[in-house]
Amino acid sequence: MSSGKVKTVQLWDKSKDDLMKQLGELKTELGQLRIQKVASSGSKLNKIHDLRKSIARVLTVINAKQRSQLRLFYKNKKYAPLDLRVKQTRAIRRRLSPEDKARALEKTKKRNTHFPQRKFAIKA
Repeated sequence: MSSGKVKTVQLWDKSKDDLMKQLGELKTELGQLRIQKVASSGSKLNKIHDLRKSIARVLTVINAKQRSQLRLFYKNKKYAPLDLRVKQTRAIRRRLSPEDKARALEKTKKRNTHFPQRKFAIKA
């Protein structure tokens, strides 16, 4: 594949083997261009730039596919790797779950039933 720029849309439907093969081709082509740049003072900078960005696109697609497969694997498990968990904020992650928040001691339950919150009617 000597076209230089690679479209990300075309990469999504390829298999992992095809993506790895394409990545290898792009890397060898980049190595050849770097050798040419050193040997002859020709301006191959644009082509090198396009190849580097294409390699990055292929790697991004490979990593995204791998992460989605891992998310499917850990979907109904009790624990998931830290990098697959939802980020949110530290305060939200530390917050009590609704079940824990609703939980109350027996003494507290009795106090609430025997001495409920008083309701006052305000005369207008």
